[in-house]
Amino acid sequence: MAYDLEEQEQIDEFKAWWKRYGNMLMNVIIAALVVYSALQAWKYYQNKQSVEASSLYQVLTQINPTDVNAIKMQSAKIIENFKGTPYAGRAALLAAKANYHANDSKSAKAQLEWSAKNAKESAVKAMAILQLAGILVEEKNYDAAIKVLDESKDAGFAGLNADLKGDIYVALGKSVEAKKAYQEALTRLDLKGRYHQYTSQKLEALG
Repeated sequence: MAYDLEEQEQIDEFKAWWKRYGNMLMNVIIAALVVYSALQAWKYYQNKQSVEASSLYQVLTQINPTDVNAIKMQSAKIIENFKGTPYAGRAALLAAKANYHANDSKSAKAQLEWSAKNAKESAVKAMAILQLAGILVEEKNYDAAIKVLDESKDAGFAGLNADLKGDIYVALGKSVEAKKAYQEALTRLDLKGRYHQYTSQKLEALG
């Protein structure tokens, strides 16, 4: 097929350009394909992990709450093998609850600490922090409890955290700090919720 002069010049220019940049372009295309393939593989892996973890978690929720050993084994399986999924943090919470009711506060605290640090959901982290602080308060380890509460970043739990801080300050005989904490809690808690009423009563009791 014959080309006119203009077409031939364009072909020659393209050949020259390709000779100079062709390898670079191909490398960029190949790299992009590799990245795309890796991302797709990672998404597939994450989805597979999530599905498997979800199934194991469903089994965990069906275990009798008094069967602590079974709960420990099932939750450990999820935490160890699927810690990158949201179900690991939730499993740690369930295990902590079972341990606590079995009077094993040490194990309960360990599970809550793990969840507070590693859970993928902010609400789960906040729940773990609140429950861990509650156990520390029962142990009269007030300074540690306040320190733990200060680590919570979920705004949805700010009211409950402030309320518990108020309880801690009352136990420490610090009425000024307790009032401040309860007042903060009231600004965060649902006005129509029962906790708002309880906090109001505690604040009123301080005079």
